[in-house]
Amino acid sequence: MQKGGFPILQLIKKAQKRDDAAFLTLFQIYEKDIYRMAYIYVKNEEDALDIVQEVAYRSFSNIKALKNPEFFKTWLLKITINCAITFLEKNKNRSTPAMENKGDVFLESEDLPMALTLKGLIDNLAAEEKTVVMLRFYKNHTFKEIAELLEIPLGTAKSILYRALHKLRTEFEKGMV
Repeated sequence: MQKGGFPILQLIKKAQKRDDAAFLTLFQIYEKDIYRMAYIYVKNEEDALDIVQEVAYRSFSNIKALKNPEFFKTWLLKITINCAITFLEKNKNRSTPAMENKGDVFLESEDLPMALTLKGLIDNLAAEEKTVVMLRFYKNHTFKEIAELLEIPLGTAKSILYRALHKLRTEFEKGMV
């Protein structure tokens, strides 16, 4: 992928040398992906945008620490997941505004009742289970990519997914009775 005539890796190397314009260009390339991932967790536009800002700050501050520039997007998404989980932990007891359905990955389905049921079931999963399910089925990441992104063994990524799917299936079947 190229932006403005510069290959991504070249932009990353420039950004690591504190080239602000290169970093801004890079961040803009991935900003929508960051927003979508944050929104999956916090379920409202305002909080997701706050997380995007936090990701921008953290990634800009720590870009020199990125050892493998080819994993820049993965690195950004990991920061996003960490920021979203931290946000949720800090705001556990805060009542959230009514969910905005605009752009919700679940509500793009033609079978709205099923989509809402699935969304409710996924929301009840543990954070790590929810993350793996979202990365696998809504972001189409491979198990290897998920394991790298979350810094867990490949077998653990698979186990988490299968455990989550079992929970989803069990809860769905309870609801069908």
